[in-house]
Amino acid sequence: DIRHPEELSLLRKPRDPSKKKKKKLDDQCEDDTFELEGPLITPGSGNIYSSPGLYSKTMTPTYDAHDGSPLSPTSAWFGDSALSEGNPGILAVSQPVTSPESLAKMYKPQTLLDKAKINQGWLDSSRSLMEQEVKENEALLLRFKYYSFFDLNPKYDAIRINQLYEQSKWAILLEEIECTEEEMMMFAALQYHINKLSIMSSENHLNHSDKDVDEVDAALSDLEITLEGGKTSTILGDITSIPELADYIKVFKPKKLTLKGYKPYWCTFKDTSISCYKSKEESNGTPAHQMNLRGCEVTPDVNISGQKFNIKLLIPVAEGMNEIWLRCDNETQYASWMAACRLASKGKTMADSSYGMEVQNILSFLKMQHLNPDPQLIPEQINTDINPECLVSPRYLKKYKNKQPGYVRDLITARILEAHQNVAQMSLIEAKMRFIQAWQSLPEFGITHFNARFQGGKKDELIGIAYNRLIRMDASTGDAVKTWRFSNMKQWNVNWEIKMV
Repeated sequence: DIRHPEELSLLRKPRDPSKKKKKKLDDQCEDDTFELEGPLITPGSGNIYSSPGLYSKTMTPTYDAHDGSPLSPTSAWFGDSALSEGNPGILAVSQPVTSPESLAKMYKPQTLLDKAKINQGWLDSSRSLMEQEVKENEALLLRFKYYSFFDLNPKYDAIRINQLYEQSKWAILLEEIECTEEEMMMFAALQYHINKLSIMSSENHLNHSDKDVDEVDAALSDLEITLEGGKTSTILGDITSIPELADYIKVFKPKKLTLKGYKPYWCTFKDTSISCYKSKEESNGTPAHQMNLRGCEVTPDVNISGQKFNIKLLIPVAEGMNEIWLRCDNETQYASWMAACRLASKGKTMADSSYGMEVQNILSFLKMQHLNPDPQLIPEQINTDINPECLVSPRYLKKYKNKQPGYVRDLITARILEAHQNVAQMSLIEAKMRFIQAWQSLPEFGITHFNARFQGGKKDELIGIAYNRLIRMDASTGDAVKTWRFSNMKQWNVNWEIKMV
């Protein structure tokens, strides 16, 4: 009963290569934590295809008006488990991390090659589980396989939104994706808020009124947007003219063995190109530099407390990639230029309807990371209901390892509560949507890493696959060495016998 089930796939649990094989008993204990018990098919239901209602009602699920969870009969599948009692809504409830110990035990990939090894575990959907040597009682992970999702509608997608939130939460806690310390505190604050609201909503679910739903719907009207594009503005501007940007931007072209800093240029952004002039007065003449951003890699490099707003561009040229850094003066300038760069990399201009939405998303992502300077606003909650070790990844706990444990706990708790003030007014589903959107804004988001060997190569190399391109990467730094856009490929073939693409 999850909309768009084709987005999901099964993945084997990653094994930590540094640890010897655990006893089977340990594995069993670990796997039972969140298991939904009960036989797969009710005894006596006979042939799976004759299960009652399998193709009628489950194909057109009805939804609970309160929380968007499906109401169709799932008893044919789940026997006596919680799912069969008309309550698949259990899948829409987030489970908080229970203890720092359980988090510490989990496998965390150390390098990009480790991350790539995790993706060897995807199961082939055209072959049965037994053919792929999945043993009885073995736990598998149910994951969104591709980083390009259909629209998320809070009205019908309580389960999808929660499953995506869980996937993004674990990606951050287990350091599968990099984020800065400020971003980590923002993610921790959202997690804390979601955990708190999840407990409250499960207690209040019985006396839930329609009035609440309408308020949530109203608050979420702006979030009912497909994550790919945006709503077309109701007020149409002059559709014949394409918007442009022009401003002083600091530009830096890194070369080996040079320490020269950023140089200010008067930059104009037209269509998908940036032209750099030595001054505003010279902007009618020939530009000192010109770059077309179509097909480029765009990476943010931001530190809010340090007021650093950089955009790193890797622009494809005949001999590989050209690296250019842009430095903006403030958040507003950064948001408008970053949004324009992202659209230009996809071959779109600022006339595209999604430009305004992209700018707003970048600004709200930055706003959530702001620290509130007023210490009086911090509630007297320290050391009560917050468990910071379960909300931030081990790397950020290690940063304070020389200090006393109690002090570290208070310090991180205070920072999480400070960040929490930016999100404290959000509803449960809005907070989950914000968490997902913030995850999507991280530089590494949307790239799945694989180990591959190029023809004639002696050792494994790293490739990244995104929704629109294939990237040959430097295994130690993750930098793009060469990018191939799917839109420019003439053809591609797979030879299954020799496992060659």
